[in-house]
Formats: sequence, C-alpha cells, structure tokens
Amino acid sequence: MAFESLSDKLQNVFKNLKGKGRLSEEDVKLALKEVRMALLEADVNFKVVKQFTRSVEEKAIGEDVLNGLNPAQMVVKIVRDQMVELMGSEITEIAYQPGKSLTVIMMCGLQGAGKTTTAAKLAGKMKLKGKKILLAACDTYRPAAIKQLEVNAEKQGVDCFSMGDKENPVNIAKAAFDKALAEGYNVLIIDTAGRLHIDEDMMTELKNIKSTVTVHQTLLVVDAMTGQDAVNVAGEFEKEIGIDGVILSKSDSDTRGGAALSVRAVTGKPIIYVGMGEKLSDLEPFYPDRMAGRILGMGDVLTLIDKATENIDIDEESGREMADRMKKGKFDFNDYLESMKQMRNMGGLSSILGMLGIGNQMKGVDLESVANEKQMAHMEAIVLSMTPAERNDPKLLNPSRKHRIAKGCGLDISEVNRFIKQFEQSQKLMKQMGGGFGKRGGFKLPGGFGGLGF
Repeated sequence: MAFESLSDKLQNVFKNLKGKGRLSEEDVKLALKEVRMALLEADVNFKVVKQFTRSVEEKAIGEDVLNGLNPAQMVVKIVRDQMVELMGSEITEIAYQPGKSLTVIMMCGLQGAGKTTTAAKLAGKMKLKGKKILLAACDTYRPAAIKQLEVNAEKQGVDCFSMGDKENPVNIAKAAFDKALAEGYNVLIIDTAGRLHIDEDMMTELKNIKSTVTVHQTLLVVDAMTGQDAVNVAGEFEKEIGIDGVILSKSDSDTRGGAALSVRAVTGKPIIYVGMGEKLSDLEPFYPDRMAGRILGMGDVLTLIDKATENIDIDEESGREMADRMKKGKFDFNDYLESMKQMRNMGGLSSILGMLGIGNQMKGVDLESVANEKQMAHMEAIVLSMTPAERNDPKLLNPSRKHRIAKGCGLDISEVNRFIKQFEQSQKLMKQMGGGFGKRGGFKLPGGFGGLGF
C-alpha cells in the first residue's frame, strides 16, 4: 500500500493525541517531534520538514485549538491542511492547446523510472477524453524500447510513430511532429531516451528536440521509490531543460513518501499524475487533498468512486442488489467471481481498504494474497469447478463435494478448504462493514460497486 510506513507512524502519533482529554503546549510539541521524525524517515526534504512542522506548530499552539472541544482533531486537521498546501492545494491538469490544435508533450526522465510505460498510460487517459493521440518512439538507445512503446500503443488503441534505432532522435521527433500536424492529431507524446544518471549528452539531446519541435508541455517521470533522489532529479531537469510537471511512477508500493511530499516545495512544479500499478490503466490524477487523506489514514473515497465508475461494468440495478447482498453477508460464489474481477481492475483489496481509510484495521490479515494473480486464478478455478447449485448456495458444500471440487480444479483439498473458509470470513467482514457504514450515516457503496466482494 502506498506510503504505508509513513501512514502508520503518523496515525500512531495522532492516536496518542486523541487519547488525551485536553492538550497542553508540550503535548503538541512532543507530537510534532514524532511527526518530524516520521517525515525525515520517509525521506522528505529536511528543509521542507522544518518549514512544515514550524507552520503546524504556529497554528496548533493557540488558545482556540488547545482549549477547543476536540483539540486533538483540530491538530490533525491543521496537519492535513498543511500537507495539502505542501503538495500544491489544487489539482493541476495538462494544458491542451485551444480548439483542435496540436498539443506536443515531451516525456523525460532517468532510465528505469517507467517513462515509456507512463507515456502509453497517459495516451490511454487522453484517448478516453476523445483525443487523437500519436506516440513518438525517440528512445533509440535502450534495447526493445521502441518495441515496448509500439506494443503498449496497440494495447491502448493509439498510433505509434517510429523510424527504428538508427535514426537521430531529433529527426524522429521532427518527422512525428510533421505527421501529427498533417493528419490531424490532437496530441503528440514524445518518448525520449533516459540514462542511468543525468549526463550532458542526454540534456543536450532533450534541448535539441525542444528547439526543433514546439513542445507545449515537458513532463518528468520520476520513480517514487527513490525518495529524495527523485526530488533531486526533478531539480536538475528543471534547471537544465525546464519542466512543466511531474509524474510519479511506482507509487503503489510502500514508498517512503518523500517525493510526493517534497517535489512541489523544492521545484515549484506540480505533480500531475501518479502511477499506481503496472497495468496500463493504473495512472491517476494527483489530488493533493486525497493523497493527504490516504497518508493520514482518513481514506480517499472520491478516488475509490472514480475507479469504480471507470472499471466496473455493471448496471445500476444489479449493482444495488449485489451491494445489498454484500451488506447482509448473503452474496454467493457467482457474486464472488464478479467481485474478484472488479477488485482486480481497481488495484486489489488492500488498495480499496486503504482508500476507505480502514486498511490499518486489517493488520495481520493476508489481503495481498487475494490480489496475487496466481492465487486469484486458483480461486476462480475452484468456483468454476462447482455446480451452479453450489455456487448459488455455499451451504451445500459438504466434505464429499469439496473433494470432488478439488479433483475438478486440480488443487489440493487443503487449498479448497482454505478458500471456502476465507469466503465465509469475507461474508462476515462485508456484513460488518455494511452495517457500520449505515449506522454512521457516512459512506455508502455506490450503485454498481461490487468490487469489495472479498
């Protein structure tokens, strides 16, 4: 789960605060000392951490806060607001040229940051908005880079322009630009070459492309897993060629969080997208307020609803019926198959629980196993080996039926028993979650949202 380590530490700090009836100035200072250590361990820029904690302290240590009805919650709110401000306050979108004019985007970054894959992901997002996209393969150095872009472009249903690996990248960019203009493309995305580290030749090549082709947006792809190094790279690219925004790749891992919290403050450039998985659909707009909510364990229901809307193909009435069955713990194995499909599309159960802000409540539960493709294939094989009657009524599964199912799917009986036990536990979990949401009058599963069926 993204930023899990940082999130755990910050939530523990605030949990201790909430355990106190009233807060003293010393309580706040001790809590902020722990916040400071958590941010530094997450590889957030030390100057950013210093300014952040100073701002929080100035706002938190005041009569209105310390003597308020719920001072701990007010301190948490101040931390959240400062975190949002640190990351940019508002979402930044790619600026397209007016009308049907061609918008040229140049992707840059170090080798291994995921630049080529991100270019294809971005093309897919733009296609959904009705744009006609052309990808240009200008990385002539890395083996198979051109082929990778061509394959991903085909998967996304967009066009790819290449001239092989013998041509000068500047000439390829110019030819792609001419083609995009002549054939009425809305967006040209230029995938440039990376290096293992920043060097003069790479920067010169990027400058030459920008001087030959009118580039409207220069987007830097940085690996979120590299922490503070990602921020340093962003600073160098901004100084050498100028960038308009940053895309954080590999943000789905338990990254230290330093890049997301430091990039805007250090470079002055916004994070526009974050890569949240390996699939070509796993690219999300960067919302500072939603990211702050995730980090602080407050959940990110809006992104969850967005993902549900994008990925779940089910009519509203059927979705409402499924959600109702889940809430009552009555869903069957047919629902289970559908929910696994939807859950896979939305990034897995751990991602969903994290966006609901209850991931930390499930410590010790092996959530990731259900997101494992091989494990999910086994689960599907077990269900598909059941008769229609067994799928509709799980109570029919006596020992002899379980042995028959194990033989039918080619798995050990212990794995079948373990799966059925997990299914029964999931029924109880869904019933508890459904009842809890209703009592608080808070978030309710939207129509068609069956992705929590585990």
